[in-house]
Amino acid sequence: MSGHQEFMLETARGRIAALRLGNPKGPKVLALHGWLDNAASFLPMAPYLADADLVAIDMIGHGASTHISTGYDYAFVDWLHDILDVLDALGWSQAHLLGHSLGGALATVVAAGAPERVLSLALIEALGPPPWPGEQATERLRKAITGRRKPASVPRLIPDIATAVRARLQATEKSEAAARLLVERNLKPVAGGYQWRSDPRLMWPSHMRAEEVSVRNWLTAIACPVLLVAADPAPVYFQPEIRNARFDCLKHGEMHVISGTHHVHMDKAGEVAALISAFWTSRANLP
Repeated sequence: MSGHQEFMLETARGRIAALRLGNPKGPKVLALHGWLDNAASFLPMAPYLADADLVAIDMIGHGASTHISTGYDYAFVDWLHDILDVLDALGWSQAHLLGHSLGGALATVVAAGAPERVLSLALIEALGPPPWPGEQATERLRKAITGRRKPASVPRLIPDIATAVRARLQATEKSEAAARLLVERNLKPVAGGYQWRSDPRLMWPSHMRAEEVSVRNWLTAIACPVLLVAADPAPVYFQPEIRNARFDCLKHGEMHVISGTHHVHMDKAGEVAALISAFWTSRANLP
């Protein structure tokens, strides 16, 4: 993490850890990571985006940020307000949002719900929340209720960083270098080894999700320019049919599909950053 400024932001739900990765005098960009990732997700791209004032956060429950209080869970809508609180804490009335996966989904909805705060969207492997079949709503609700009412699990002891990296590589496909960056930021030393810093409650199923008709309605309301960078092959939860139908809802959209994994922005940082830089210059009016 050498060469980057690490700091904390005070928000309504607690302290949010942040990394300032670019030029503090440059255009304001807030970077939002994916589920179970952290701010280190954007370290590989940072050298290519050095002209921007790029602030990457650990979202609540992730990395070095606060965990929610006992008796609550991680609702999508609450993360939306965390993002707006971060913008307020930074003193940014407006910003460009850069998001991967969950972070991209959140950025999408913030742009629809608070358009006056968002200058542009650069999204990686996300365009709105993940689709889901509404006919499974009762099954999802029951699983979520059961999961939340189980006793808290005992945090697992991880003997060394290499073991944690292997576990992360088994969860989602990515390069070992990418996994190590995420893992190192998400581990805390304890007697006998390490434990994850992220909140285990992040694994709880959500009680409800937005129907596809709602997501597409949000997309039609986005006024700012939108860049979508998608990986090929596509993950099962972001198939081309859904992706393309959602993209067609945008007023000012640009899409690039490139070969790579779900963490394509880490594994092919230069290529993805070049697309983002070109978009910022041509569509979002960044210098």
